[in-house]
Amino acid sequence: MNKRPNFLFIITDQQRADHLGCAGNPVLKTPHIDSIAARGTRFSHFHAASPLCMPARATLMTGRMPSSHRLRGNGMPLSTDATTVTELLKESGYRTALIGKCHLQSMMSEAAIEQREPRNPHLAPPPEFLEEAFKPHAAEGPYDQELEVRWESIPAHEIKLPYYGFEHVDLCINHGDLAHGHYGRWLKEQHPDPTSLRGPENALPADIIAPEAWRTRMPVELYSSTYVADRTIDHLKQLAASNDDKPFFLQCSFPDPHHPFTPPGEYFDLYRPEDVELPPSFHQPLDDAIPQVRHVRELLDAGKRDIDIGFAFAVNEAEARQAIALTYGMIALIDDSVGRILATLKELGMDDNTIIIYTSDHGDFMGDHRLLLKGPLHYRGVTQVPFIWSDPTLTPEGSVYDKVSSSVDFVPTVLERAGLQPFNGIQGKSLLGAISGNQQAIHESVLIEEENQRNLFGEQYPPRARTLVDESFRVSIYNNDGWGELYDLKNDPWEMKNLWHHPDYAQHKSLMLEKLARKMLNMSDRSPFPTMRA
Repeated sequence: MNKRPNFLFIITDQQRADHLGCAGNPVLKTPHIDSIAARGTRFSHFHAASPLCMPARATLMTGRMPSSHRLRGNGMPLSTDATTVTELLKESGYRTALIGKCHLQSMMSEAAIEQREPRNPHLAPPPEFLEEAFKPHAAEGPYDQELEVRWESIPAHEIKLPYYGFEHVDLCINHGDLAHGHYGRWLKEQHPDPTSLRGPENALPADIIAPEAWRTRMPVELYSSTYVADRTIDHLKQLAASNDDKPFFLQCSFPDPHHPFTPPGEYFDLYRPEDVELPPSFHQPLDDAIPQVRHVRELLDAGKRDIDIGFAFAVNEAEARQAIALTYGMIALIDDSVGRILATLKELGMDDNTIIIYTSDHGDFMGDHRLLLKGPLHYRGVTQVPFIWSDPTLTPEGSVYDKVSSSVDFVPTVLERAGLQPFNGIQGKSLLGAISGNQQAIHESVLIEEENQRNLFGEQYPPRARTLVDESFRVSIYNNDGWGELYDLKNDPWEMKNLWHHPDYAQHKSLMLEKLARKMLNMSDRSPFPTMRA
């Protein structure tokens, strides 16, 4: 442990915890990712601090909850004033690089959906620069770096380095065969007309049932996942060829298996829908579903669902099976890509001092309660993600840590392993004890936060949600009066019986709500540190 370790941080987008062979999936084969788990520790009860891309990724960079790092939901950037794990590593001598998706800033330039509350016509409004509790971010410059329109329309547009502590960035914006950024520019160099390979209008003929799915014309060798793997391999070779002994932190960030469902080439029909197992909650009777789920299922039955919002909608059995099968194909390509990266790491002689971490930002309903994609209902399919840590020095091979843990723990774990003191305001805990084989609980419970711009599930206003998960129960409260969720996870792991109003569980509900309140208090921000007495 005298020599500082390298870190290879592999992250996917919107991958459920149970979408891995090593997690017990009976259909999906992921031998290369499984090999990381076989050499390390798999966390089987690991939850995202928020089941939305941008706040989840900001938590992985800061070790802080969305309410503290202030990227509370999609559509707002992480402040460049925020201290990140990559900045701390860079300042301590690490070489830092990001290959693939970042999403700490918005990718789309359209105006926000959420509306401000109506103005009082009898009161003078504040000046624009004083409308918020903090002075607003600049509209241009530092916070436009991931906008797809700029990458497409301005050839000179580039990332300003260092970018949240990353000294090198090869960027992928968007998902599937629609990805752009550095990848889009590279694609133009590889193909005379890359537009002809993209999107449903250029898709190959196929029997498509699932929404947001098409058989892409993009060949495997030009697909975004392949690009991310190739660039990661190139960067590893460059690091090996350098003449200094500095350790590295390399983030390899795949834009898949996020929708649209566009696995290329042979990966499109690698898995058959009829072989897919649907989650037990898919068959939950409509009368037993919570009101929000009933609402979207009734929209499906009435032919009125909206499948273009990018958030949860209901699906029928054929749609769910095909969406899952295509997702498996996307993950299979990621697994093969990970295999190539691991082989390169070994060929370069870097594997004996490189910690490999595998996770995702959040999950996907993927048929839970007949839902697809994500949205502000905290079923385990969207909150629980893979987390695997393989450490050549510390990790007992093939261990599983089954106590609750959170993505807010990632930063303090990396910092401790790198021999660095965390900054004031870190809200997670180091997982090194669990990684070293100690099965003692690090957390009694974990907190999950979510805020969304859209009025989803028939609600009248944008949802805000807070959830507490412990070893036995999950409790969730929302900003709609008189309603919440309480599940007995030991006896109802698929969360099909909401006990919120059940008289036999009134004491459990009271206890869990008190735990939630205390957890929110304990996780409230403690930065900045006081500088003097009052």
